[in-house]
Amino acid sequence: MIQINIPFSPPDISEREIQNVVEVLRSGWITTGPKTKLFEQKLAEFCKTPRFVCVNSATAAMELVLRLLGIGPGDEVITSAYTYTASASVIEHVGAKIVLADTAPDSFFLDCEKVADAITERTKVIIPVDIGGVMADYDRIFAAVERKKHLFRPNSKLQEAFGRVIVLADAAHSIGASYKGVLSGGAADFTAFSFHAVKNLTTAEGGAITWKDHPGIDNDEVYKEFQLLSLHGQNKDALSKSALNCWEYDIIYTGYKCNMTDITAAFGLAQLERFSELTAKRLKTIARYDEVLLPLGVRRQNHFDAERKGNGHLYLARVPGISEEQRNRIIEKMAQKGIACNVHFKPLPMMTAYKRLGFDIKDFPNAYNQYKNEITLPTHTLMTEEDVEFVAQTFQNILKDVLK
Repeated sequence: MIQINIPFSPPDISEREIQNVVEVLRSGWITTGPKTKLFEQKLAEFCKTPRFVCVNSATAAMELVLRLLGIGPGDEVITSAYTYTASASVIEHVGAKIVLADTAPDSFFLDCEKVADAITERTKVIIPVDIGGVMADYDRIFAAVERKKHLFRPNSKLQEAFGRVIVLADAAHSIGASYKGVLSGGAADFTAFSFHAVKNLTTAEGGAITWKDHPGIDNDEVYKEFQLLSLHGQNKDALSKSALNCWEYDIIYTGYKCNMTDITAAFGLAQLERFSELTAKRLKTIARYDEVLLPLGVRRQNHFDAERKGNGHLYLARVPGISEEQRNRIIEKMAQKGIACNVHFKPLPMMTAYKRLGFDIKDFPNAYNQYKNEITLPTHTLMTEEDVEFVAQTFQNILKDVLK
């Protein structure tokens, strides 16, 4: 049996998170309440956006945005073939048609020319995917939207307010990252974050929605609608109902159940306080991997360039010229040395559910080329400097052995 000494992405939980959660447990208020509201406020301050709504996952966050916008049968939503299923499954959840676009050559991000080509009169939303802690090229995405603006046919008041295809960022990986000086959360029209256990900021399970100021959009009304959508369409949450003689409530419509609890929000508040130090540690790990691996010809996603500053979420390494089989053998050899690696991502057209929808990986050659030689090394913040060195040197030695 293989002994894993360096896991891929365990959560970094300090005494601060533990004390925050204990405080909530002792308070007697464990569902959505004051800690959740405080977490929303602190996230808005951190991301420099007008409002935040906390929910139980990024998947729920994206679906709620689509439902708020009135997306449904007859509509089309474009997203990347190179992503996790959540980016696309929410489109089917609301009854719209999933339209997948390939990545740009030698890139993990959407090919904006292919996005523009895919926009039709039925297109209502584009879901770009921020990958590995690096944001997508939002200027080019919005340029594609503007180019096809004449095709847009709104079918809700919110869609009319935008007057064009709406951009919803799948920012599950990118909290704290920036694009041209704008923090994740402020680049797209709407942004969905994940606070899953493996993310840079975790609440164990959780997610959040934020959005930009936009003419004709009332932020208070948008916030109110998200609250209704996330809690059965009920016009009072438990905190509001707990006030003296305020028990009575109404169900405005049949909504959903995906609110965040104060337990998880308390966890997230502690993580947010530690975010800068945790990010610095990840970026230091990435810098060391670069020093050892780039001279070998390894290519990797760049966390820093003239336009982008990443948050170090993942180290997406690619070994040019190797096959899927060689890639898998490298991962197996790393595991034999006690190091857990991963692959981000297996393109959606390679998955059974998406094959059944009619997608074929042959139509997405750039996504396949990114996937076939990609290996994600651990960058988690519980790694010691010795761990980082061991991963880098072991990967170096295994590469030399496989490639000789």
